[in-house]
Amino acid sequence: MNKKLFYLLGICVIMGGCSLIPEYKQPEAPVPQIWPGGPAYEETGARQDTPFAADLRWREFFNDESLRQVINMALQNNRDLKVAALNVERARALYRIQRDDLLPDVAAGGSYYKERVPADLSYTGHSMHAEQYQVGLGVSSWEIDFFGRIRSLEKRVLEEFFATEQARRSAQIVLVSEVATNYITLAGDRENLQLAQSTLQSQQDTYHLIQRRFEVGLAPELDLRQVQTRVDSARVDVARFTELTARDQNALNLLVGSPVPADLLPDTLGSIIPLADVSPGMSSAVLLQRPDILQTENLLKAANANIGAARAALFPSISLTTSIGLASADLSDLFTSDQGTWTFVPGVSIPIFDSGLKSAVKVSEVERQIALVQYERAIQSAFREVADALAKKGTIGDQMAAQQSLVEANEATYRLSTMRYEKGIDTYLSVLDAQRSLYAARQGLIGVRLDRFGNQIQIYAVLGGGGDVPEQDGEGDAS
Repeated sequence: MNKKLFYLLGICVIMGGCSLIPEYKQPEAPVPQIWPGGPAYEETGARQDTPFAADLRWREFFNDESLRQVINMALQNNRDLKVAALNVERARALYRIQRDDLLPDVAAGGSYYKERVPADLSYTGHSMHAEQYQVGLGVSSWEIDFFGRIRSLEKRVLEEFFATEQARRSAQIVLVSEVATNYITLAGDRENLQLAQSTLQSQQDTYHLIQRRFEVGLAPELDLRQVQTRVDSARVDVARFTELTARDQNALNLLVGSPVPADLLPDTLGSIIPLADVSPGMSSAVLLQRPDILQTENLLKAANANIGAARAALFPSISLTTSIGLASADLSDLFTSDQGTWTFVPGVSIPIFDSGLKSAVKVSEVERQIALVQYERAIQSAFREVADALAKKGTIGDQMAAQQSLVEANEATYRLSTMRYEKGIDTYLSVLDAQRSLYAARQGLIGVRLDRFGNQIQIYAVLGGGGDVPEQDGEGDAS
């Protein structure tokens, strides 16, 4: 070793160990500091009466009690979330194992040894028996962490543990939003089913009326066949939405982890109490507190700590093996005052030529660069998710107003077409066209209302809301 290495070793001994981990500085976010603006976006910002998503617990965001109960069931029973929680426990145990490497392994033991030595091997020329009793405590090859290798590994595992916890929080946010989205989707499809069923009933009534008029010669067969096409079309929609509602319920049961009681399921979108409003704030810096962003940053810190471990491997490794105890050839003399025994075996391993160690440092540095790129990519993806959700929020109001106006216009058209047909001014084809347009407009209104619910849930989730601890037995959040 050269003088610099001895000097560094002396400093580390005096300081009780040093760290070769590079200084960590949080990278600049590769996104604009403010949210996008333009015709698609309404004015954003923090209002005093509107909380931030991350500060609003999911029970405060979802005002519908039935939906709250369904979400709480999912937080307790969902298998994916249970796996995420178990991964946290596993990471915590791994961290404890790594941290324990800083402490010496102390073991107590005892032994009994007996041997017969033949005459030709005995120094006395006669066969003899030898025996020995021994008890003691020992430290087996304890590495003294002068250069911070073990501490660097401990730091890496700790950051990986933090990343696992953030992954659990992120999984909870995804679960809460997916349960709520499936819940409102079921409500929307049930409302579409009711619309299809009422349309079918109306078309069947019309068919029977036209059939009677056809039988007495007051209506042509063309009118009868045309209304029959609307009856069959409505029957198709009834069957389709019956299937969709069943599949929606199956998907919801899977997310919840158990069958959802029928009394907790929604009837229509109108039966769901509106959601609370949340604010994105003025700055995109709120994204840095999203669990998935924090997870990638923890992994970046872990990669940074791994560089310190790789660098420390280039320096000497100092270990110590000791033992202290009692030994005697006679059990009765084992615990007398003059039977003490001890060993002290320090060891130094100095890497002289090992190109793999330098390559390991290079690998760890490249891994840190990869983690940095993944961190930046996660921020960019999060920014786009929020921007898309805000663009939807900025335009959904106009869509709702336009679709409502379209429904009202088609209702008037259908009413007038029916009056003209009944007075013999127009053919029944005009009535059928008006019915078809009205049915499509009403379905479109249900779709826009569903989109508005979904957009509110999406904004809440992409801004980091819904990641609090689930409630246990409905009595409060578990710590």
